[in-house]
Amino acid sequence: MGCSVMDDIVTTDWLAAELGKSDLRVIDATMFLPKDGRDARAEFEAEHIPGTVFLDLAEFADFPSEAKFASRMQTLGLGDGSRFVVYDNTPLHSAARAWWLLKSFGAHYVALLDGGMPKWKAEGRAIEGGRPEVRHRHFTAQADPSGLARMADVKGATGLEIVDARSAGRFSGEESEPRPGLASGHIPGSKNLPQGQLFNGDGTWMQGDALRNAFEGAGVDLGKPMITTCGSGVTAAVLSFGAHLLGKRDVRLYDGSWAEWGADASTPKAVGVA
Repeated sequence: MGCSVMDDIVTTDWLAAELGKSDLRVIDATMFLPKDGRDARAEFEAEHIPGTVFLDLAEFADFPSEAKFASRMQTLGLGDGSRFVVYDNTPLHSAARAWWLLKSFGAHYVALLDGGMPKWKAEGRAIEGGRPEVRHRHFTAQADPSGLARMADVKGATGLEIVDARSAGRFSGEESEPRPGLASGHIPGSKNLPQGQLFNGDGTWMQGDALRNAFEGAGVDLGKPMITTCGSGVTAAVLSFGAHLLGKRDVRLYDGSWAEWGADASTPKAVGVA
């Protein structure tokens, strides 16, 4: 497969055949919540797909500057002209956040590994441990803010869908937020589509009609522009990627998400099921 062609999702078979090619870079973007009690970097160093580098998404809790993003990519040996395949090993499906960031800063060829590390391991494929040795490469970061939504965009939103990736309990306010000091509930008028509902039982992505039905079953009108949201901007990217698979390009991600909205006394909050 040439450098100019790569799907948004690649299979484990495809990746196994492509590993080691000079233009391919594989990224582990696993992230956990503090309550999970797991260390993503330590788990990466224990085992990962051969040749993979670890991208610490905690470093990009907020949308970074071009200089910061470029510097981090270069340190990881991720450069211009490469094909990037991203995976994770977490129920948060955090690889989607890395996809969104890479695309937002101008990377042309970015795909998610369907089924991630769990599928790779279940198939008995090669793994390695330790910290990889990388050679610095030049990454030209060109930020495209068109996929980014700020609080003002959400406050003034009309004629679009706001879709929340958090659990039903957090959306309704029945579950307390994991971050202290946050109100419970959701952005008024938003729809709830828990991000885990976009996956098949084996952890692979739903596609086609099944994926479309997941959105429409949550009451989302796919004909309207969309803003995705969640707790902190990570799982919102799962919804953004799912919409991308359906061909939607009028999607923005609210990077502040509920961590910003729920902490602001001036924002309206709704509770219950929309």
